[in-house]
Amino acid sequence: MAYSSDSPFPRNPRSVVVTGAGIVSPMGRDWAENSAGFQAGRMALSPVTLFDVSRQRVGTAGQVDLPDAAPDLGISRKNWERMDRGTRLALLAAREALAEAGLSGGEMPIIIGTSAAAMPIGEEYFKQALAHPSRRHSQLQRVETYQAQRQMTDMARALGVHGPMRIVSNACASGANAIGHAFHLVRSGRAEIVLAGGYDALCQLVFAGFDALQALSPSGIPRPFDAARDGLALGEGAGFVIVESRISAKARGAKVIAEILGYGAATDVHHLTQPHPLGDAALVTMRAACTLANLAPEQINYINSHGTGTPLNDVAEGNAIQRWAGESVGEIKVSSTKSAIGHLLGGAGAVESVISLMALKGQFLPASLNVREADPVCTFDLVRAPRKARVQKVLTNSFGFGGANATLIFGEEETV
Repeated sequence: MAYSSDSPFPRNPRSVVVTGAGIVSPMGRDWAENSAGFQAGRMALSPVTLFDVSRQRVGTAGQVDLPDAAPDLGISRKNWERMDRGTRLALLAAREALAEAGLSGGEMPIIIGTSAAAMPIGEEYFKQALAHPSRRHSQLQRVETYQAQRQMTDMARALGVHGPMRIVSNACASGANAIGHAFHLVRSGRAEIVLAGGYDALCQLVFAGFDALQALSPSGIPRPFDAARDGLALGEGAGFVIVESRISAKARGAKVIAEILGYGAATDVHHLTQPHPLGDAALVTMRAACTLANLAPEQINYINSHGTGTPLNDVAEGNAIQRWAGESVGEIKVSSTKSAIGHLLGGAGAVESVISLMALKGQFLPASLNVREADPVCTFDLVRAPRKARVQKVLTNSFGFGGANATLIFGEEETV
């Protein structure tokens, strides 16, 4: 049975594992390139070439080097060209996740997180409407393909995957929420295998919007948890995982990457864009994920923080970590990989989940780059350069505008 509508609150919850993972980020177009980049402490920010940024204060971002032509994905060049940039990112990452899990498509629920979705198509519609108001050529097609469900349906068709589809648009927590929802589906017995992840591509409207909010670092270099941090950098990418019951993985003889141990979600109604200064909702999600995982804070070896590099966000998250960890806070190792690839918005939580899996598999801690003087809120162990470490349990935080907060916990690979 691939999917059913049984209760999401099982009396006998099942063990949930990750059997495949795929990633596309400014660091590279697959797991190997990204893992090597994070272990080397490389920063992957560069001048924006996708659109005109001459009127913006900032001209750099985390931009993916995408192939112009369809790679060997079993789809035609024409279908590749019809896809918007974000869908191409998602397709590459999801394809890698399926291949890693030993799957070639099939029936499974699909849960996808995104924030901007196919925004570039909307931009093209707007540009033509302004320049040629009476011209209707291609406008109807843009209206249709602008919708996220159309793009994701095209992606699923290209992957040979079919099943119930859910799209989560919960700001910067979207990708983490998608994986968390997949975790609950499998844990409760409502699904055996789920394809879940998140994506977002750079686009002019979003870039200009963040610049207008003065949320971007004027230097173009984000410095999460630095005392003099002055904003974030935007990026693009996609992360996907195959979420599967341990029973199913064992029956297939699949290799397990990690176990999903916990998930927490909460809403902070403090402000439309600003987090609660003490990190109230972040504290709730971290505690909820640990409760579900039956773990104490001192059992978490590494936190991949939300860590945007904005003055308010980093203090709020730092306060939440202090309150969550208590006397153990000095032993908690924390970093923000947004310092290397930028903030991937709706794709951030999914991409950072895959980076967390890399930390488990590679037994290393990615770094918070560019930190010159740590903020006083950093009473935890801020990882400022990549280091080898014994990593068994990883927690990753994702927080979004509107107060969306999510936390996931992954555990080291076990033999199925």
